[in-house]
Amino acid sequence: MNGTRSRSRPEYIPGHIPDPSYVRILDTTLRDGEQAPGAAMTAEQKLQIARQLAKMGVDIIEAGFPCASQEDFNAVKMIAQEVGNKCDDDGYVPVIVAICRCNEKDIRTAWEAVKEAKRPRLLPFIATSPIHMEYKLGKTKQEVLQIARHMVAFARSLGCGDIEFGAEDAARSDREFLYEIFGEVIKAGATTVVIADTVGITMPFEFGKLISDIKANTPGIENAVIAVHCHNDLGHATANTIEAARAGARQLEVTINGIGERAGNAAFEEVVMALRCRGDHVLSGLYTGINTKHILKTSKMVEEFSGMHLQPHKAIVGDNAFLHESGIHQAGLLKHRGTYEILSPEDIGYERTSGPNMVLGKLSGRQALKNRLKELGYELKVDEVESVFKNFKAMAEKRKRVTDADLKALVSEKVCDVEPIWKLGGLEVICGTMKFSSTSIKLVSIDGSTHVACSVGKGPVDSAYKAVDLIVKEAVKVLEYSLNTVTEGTDAIATVHVVLRKENMHSDTSTLNGNIINSTFSGIGKGVDVVVSSVEAYLTALNKMLQFKE
Repeated sequence: MNGTRSRSRPEYIPGHIPDPSYVRILDTTLRDGEQAPGAAMTAEQKLQIARQLAKMGVDIIEAGFPCASQEDFNAVKMIAQEVGNKCDDDGYVPVIVAICRCNEKDIRTAWEAVKEAKRPRLLPFIATSPIHMEYKLGKTKQEVLQIARHMVAFARSLGCGDIEFGAEDAARSDREFLYEIFGEVIKAGATTVVIADTVGITMPFEFGKLISDIKANTPGIENAVIAVHCHNDLGHATANTIEAARAGARQLEVTINGIGERAGNAAFEEVVMALRCRGDHVLSGLYTGINTKHILKTSKMVEEFSGMHLQPHKAIVGDNAFLHESGIHQAGLLKHRGTYEILSPEDIGYERTSGPNMVLGKLSGRQALKNRLKELGYELKVDEVESVFKNFKAMAEKRKRVTDADLKALVSEKVCDVEPIWKLGGLEVICGTMKFSSTSIKLVSIDGSTHVACSVGKGPVDSAYKAVDLIVKEAVKVLEYSLNTVTEGTDAIATVHVVLRKENMHSDTSTLNGNIINSTFSGIGKGVDVVVSSVEAYLTALNKMLQFKE
């Protein structure tokens, strides 16, 4: 299945969806998502995200809260004027909605912000739960009912023909009261009614039953679309949203990356890909109009603009979502990607790859290592693979991930049986904050001769390496330098790991099976003196390089 819309999007009609299997997606990243602490975005950033949402084919874009500030008003108006008027070839143009409280000032301001869109919508809301009505609003059920009815009618009188009424904290509201208030606002002109689990308290089976009951008992519900808006306080936002769709909700309100108040909202990418992956099989054919190939790019854009960074294991869009480290999993993936991937990474916008994305680490097996070495151009014999695998596992125990440079260095360690050409005879370092560091170094060659050099550098290690280079006279590039200690105290043992390669690319590359190999060489030094350990690691790598035979 590709990432483009697989079925045609039905004609947009307020209050009615011609295809009962079609699910409208309302994205509220620009409003509810921005309410996450620290996630404020500029008007220009909001416009860029709105363009991207339209590129994905989002049915309804909740552009903001125009009454919150002049900047919010301007951002909503800008989105309505540009994104809300740009039609694609099949006639699609997103609905642009502005949220507002149930009072005339808010509703009038919101209408001014969105009325220039081709398909404008207003979303007046009011709390309906006993705890909100008593402690936040200080109003009775009848007063709330009257306000809701009058404000929907007022929005209609301004010329707005698409009105979504929101029942805040509906999940904790009296069910009979919800039937009544929804029936009244539909009679007053509401085309969509949204049931909000504002505090994320319901279990999926509870929320699904609530939607079923509202669909069965609300007067006039056939003249409106049922929408849901779920928060993630107990981690059920996506599950509640999907369960609501099963029960009859046909507008699902989500945010990119699940950002939002407190624990966030139902995540756009999770809901959309759940419908895409399982819609035909267990969800009675439910589908959306989303072009999923733009999900990854949109996720990264929202992450950058909002500053809300994703955990690596975030479903669908996390860095680890399509990575595999377990040896058992990797062995299965090498035979068939479907063994451990239920979604194709290309479906959400990753570039197509020739095979699965595997991470080599301590859980990886021989087959994964052998496969990666082959991709890097190394064809090793069985005994050579075993030797490299043993060293690979030892390295993986100490490092979270083993890189391609590490693997090349491990191969070089196996292929060459190094006899030291240069040994450290001694060194002296002068360093501090007053001037450049300097190192005097003595090396002993394989023939027993002694060589001395002195150099300055940006630090003691840099000056020491430059002094070595003056003696060895080999142009090299240090690809990696890492320092670790495994004991406590100022006399801790330092372990230095160095990976390098020759700078002269003509002399350090070879071809195997048509692949270019850039040979790299590693060295390890250990001791209480960091500079000495660093030089020992550097010399070990240099000696390997000098003895290396392709």
